[in-house]
Amino acid sequence: MKVGIDTFACDGGSSGVRVYLSEILKRIPPSGDLYELFGWDYDRYAYAEKAPGLEYISRCRFNGATANAFWHIYQYPRFAENRKYSACFFPAAHKQLPQDSPCPTVGVVHDLAAHWGKRGVREHLGVIIRMSLPRALRHLDRIIAVSHWVRQELVSRMGVREAMIEVIPNGIDTAVFHPRPQNEDSVVLIQPFSFSRPYILCVSRLDHPVKNHVRLIKAFEIFKERTRFPHRLVLAGSDSHHVDVIKDAAFLSSFRSDIFFTGHFPAKNLPELYSGADMAVIPSLYEGGGLGVLEAMASGVPVACSRSAALPEIADHAALYFDPENPEDMADRMVTLATNRDTYLACRKAGLQRVEAFSWKRCAEETLRVIQETAGR
Repeated sequence: MKVGIDTFACDGGSSGVRVYLSEILKRIPPSGDLYELFGWDYDRYAYAEKAPGLEYISRCRFNGATANAFWHIYQYPRFAENRKYSACFFPAAHKQLPQDSPCPTVGVVHDLAAHWGKRGVREHLGVIIRMSLPRALRHLDRIIAVSHWVRQELVSRMGVREAMIEVIPNGIDTAVFHPRPQNEDSVVLIQPFSFSRPYILCVSRLDHPVKNHVRLIKAFEIFKERTRFPHRLVLAGSDSHHVDVIKDAAFLSSFRSDIFFTGHFPAKNLPELYSGADMAVIPSLYEGGGLGVLEAMASGVPVACSRSAALPEIADHAALYFDPENPEDMADRMVTLATNRDTYLACRKAGLQRVEAFSWKRCAEETLRVIQETAGR
């Protein structure tokens, strides 16, 4: 069996999809099966550490979403046929797919944020991909949805047959994300950053309005006004669409000196960043998989999160929920976690119990099984 793995839409190894693909790759067992990666040339080494034995094939010499969309439509079929793939695996099927394939195909859908809600609040997606994606999804042989919410969206929005969708949740590596003892230092040093404790943490790309940072900033203002606590707000994530709106909101805030932007934060230092936080807040208007919820809970950090999309499915009874469109409601949950020690400890305990239901080992095993079944093994 020979399987091609498309890395084109995996954001250069710096996103949640990168985490997903890396965790799958490092769990591919040594066997007679051959797996190889193909994608942008500049991503050649993005997965080298996780999958040192896999060949990487550079394709599509023109950068950009439009050029890549055309490559998948016109060049991919010949490429896959020449490589004699038994199957092709698309870890970011919600972002990029071919229209047709000479071999069986499996795609993973992490969310449908680009097709959700009113036009003004959707995640950006190129016109060609937006128009072609529904048909391309329906032409996959199997689809893996990372949550039951995403499966529902695929059926209702994309017209995908429910029988071809299998729900396989993301995992969490508790050997990496786990509670760490806190010393008496008031500063968390993570080179080149220095974070003054206590702080409230939000780990998410700065994407307005879908990630809802502006309302989080407003909720933080309400929290500060009500408590007069010394907490800071740490926003850890890469700049994305309409980031200027988010940064303008922070600049205009009366508590702007307590709001800290890290930019892209190194994945290897995320566990330490989480463990130093008093709480994590996930304010998103839309999340398909909720990886940030799992990372925070596994780190022993209480979570307050939006009652939106897949987040209640992932967090279950282990988080405090708020209306993401109501900053007052969001602030109420933040105040509760900061002032009610019993609630704080109960959320922390429930979070650590909740993450036991999620495993990258199980996710990888079930994903590889679907690929092998699709390839005719």
